[in-house]
Amino acid sequence: MSQTDRFLELEKELSPYKKILAQASDVILDEGVSKYPIFVIHQQEMDMGVLLIQAGTKFRWSVNASTLEEFVTKEIIFHEKAQEFIATYKDPEIYLCLFVLSELGAQFVFLPR
Repeated sequence: MSQTDRFLELEKELSPYKKILAQASDVILDEGVSKYPIFVIHQQEMDMGVLLIQAGTKFRWSVNASTLEEFVTKEIIFHEKAQEFIATYKDPEIYLCLFVLSELGAQFVFLPR
């Protein structure tokens, strides 16, 4: 399966989550928590951010809301790489920043709202 096919499959799987993630992103931005919301998409236990969605019968993936600041604090993104990440971060009013943990590894994905 190509990278594009995997992205399209992931986008389809996460479509039911978009409204909840967009609302959470707006709260993070509007409350001044961070300018860089990041949603951790996973299928295992995760000690990161705040749990928004628990996987189960309705949802295949669990989702935790986090921020760039937490990623830097936990050294998932190194402090010296934070500015580089910010430069590639897409407008959170238009895109959702996802950190997807799957059998394919970990990757950042920007999904249109």
